[in-house]
Amino acid sequence: MTVTPAFDPADPAWLAHRYDAASDRIMYRHVPRTMHRSGPFLTDELIGEQPQALLARPAAVAAARANPAPVHFIFHSAFCASTMLVRALDRPGVAMGLSEPVLLNDVVGLRRRSERQGADLARLLDDAMSLLARRWAPVEGVVVKPSNILCGLQRPLLALRADANAILLHAPLREFLISVARKGLWCRLWVRELLEGLLRDGLVDLGFAPENYFRLSDLQVAAVGWLAQHRQFAALATHVPDRVRTLDSATLLTDPSRAIAAAERFFGHTNMAATPNNALGRHSKTGAPFTAADRREEQRATQDAHRDEIDKVEAWALALAASAGIAITLPAPLLG
Repeated sequence: MTVTPAFDPADPAWLAHRYDAASDRIMYRHVPRTMHRSGPFLTDELIGEQPQALLARPAAVAAARANPAPVHFIFHSAFCASTMLVRALDRPGVAMGLSEPVLLNDVVGLRRRSERQGADLARLLDDAMSLLARRWAPVEGVVVKPSNILCGLQRPLLALRADANAILLHAPLREFLISVARKGLWCRLWVRELLEGLLRDGLVDLGFAPENYFRLSDLQVAAVGWLAQHRQFAALATHVPDRVRTLDSATLLTDPSRAIAAAERFFGHTNMAATPNNALGRHSKTGAPFTAADRREEQRATQDAHRDEIDKVEAWALALAASAGIAITLPAPLLG
């Protein structure tokens, strides 16, 4: 029988999961370290019926700030092995990895509904990061991989955490389009939702009138979202070049051990004697064995079925990028 410890807002196993703006309270769920690794994201689906607690935000933040951990970020633009990377960096004695905590999504929602702006938004974002950066062990840091809906808040996050570094991870354009085609209807709907959010955040400036986005195909919408995020990554790498490194999924998956070692050095993780985990060689969503050859076979099958559409949209997107001045190759590579 597993006994849940009494609620302690300083204990990071009590995940700060949601923010109730109406009552200005934090909802915690008890999520021990082993549970973090049992699913891809920190969603209600993963957490299930775990115990919960509520605490007023000021008290919650005060408890969190009593023992903060160093924090770094993995910003990503989807379908780029970001979950595998944060899992690989999650090593007891080195760092704890948090994969897409919903608390940050709540902040984005408040911003997009204009319920938090300016200094109020900055304070809430700062509080949310304090709640997520509680220290798990004496020498451990925390690596946060937010959802990519936080694209518009990446620069503020780095401004609020002056000691934090960030890896900007993306899939090459063609591989991104292949992923959208392979994942089917739900993903074609999701890329439209993503573009809607990017438009609300004012991050899309490609020369289209707003109504023209409705005339684009699903893969064209996906490509516009990719280009908008890519432009943000390039701007971030230029704005804080000493604190940002860029990486693409093809490079990561070709030599994951080298890429992960470089990421740990960039994040200042020094306890290399710590026990590695088994994230490499496993599917980031299911945990099943999954190799680079398996990924290539998945992509080959999708290309065979959708080659004409993928070829045309890729060429269209590259022309659009050239017209908009968006560089396909990002600066500040992690593996120079």
